[in-house]
This record gives sequence, structure tokens and C-alpha cells, in this order.
Amino acid sequence: MSRSGDGYMQLLLPLVILVLNPLIGKAFLPVVATAFAIERPLYYVLKNTLRRRRPAQVVPSFNSVIHASDEFSFPSGHTMAAFVLAGVAALTFGLAAAPLYFWAVAVGISRVILGVHFPSDILAGACLGSVIVMVVANLL
Repeated sequence: MSRSGDGYMQLLLPLVILVLNPLIGKAFLPVVATAFAIERPLYYVLKNTLRRRRPAQVVPSFNSVIHASDEFSFPSGHTMAAFVLAGVAALTFGLAAAPLYFWAVAVGISRVILGVHFPSDILAGACLGSVIVMVVANLL
């Protein structure tokens, strides 16, 4: 589940929507792009400013299942991006996008299970992703 949050879904879903329904896709794509234009720099700045070490670096005798792609854990970028995608989809498709929220939660939980994040990293990522969607909804 963690791998599905690596960014493929954030690229694939808008493109699939654009191909299947160009009218909706042309409306969906700029909202997704705007949201990620806010999310990615915010993620980078927070992660590299706060510099919270990962569980395996902090908890004695703890080993993570996978090796994370970057050094710091707060906030969870996988979770943040998943909640941005789910939120923008919910703005566009309403309840039909509910499964994406289950996916976003599963991505976050998988990151804790794999040992690369603390639960608070996931909660922060989910909250930040949701706030970004609200900001973008008010901007556009």
C-alpha cells in the first residue's frame, strides 16, 4: 500500500480522468496541479526545517521494514499527497471519491506499519493535505 503513495497515483488518476472524460478532466487537472504546487514545496520546507528523525533512528532496537527515500519523517509526504488527491477528487466527484480517502488512510497506516513514520507524522500529513485542499478550493 505504501508504494501506491509514491506519486504514481497522483499522476495517473488525473490523466485517466482526462482521457475518460475530457470535460471533467480539464477542470480537474488544474485544481490538482495547483494543490500539488502548494503541497510539494510545503512538504519539502517542513521536512527539512523540522528535521524530525525517523523511528529507527530514535527508538532503540527498532528496525524499519523498508528504507525511506529521505532522512526525515515529519510530516509524512506520502500521506499528505494522498490526502490532497483524495480531497481534490472529493471536491470534483463528491461521494464517488470516498474510496480514495480509504486509500489515503491505508497509505498513512502502511507507513507506520513499515516503521518509517510515527503516527503523529501521518496525522500531520493528513491534516496538512486536507488544509491545502480547502485553501485551493477557496482560491479556485
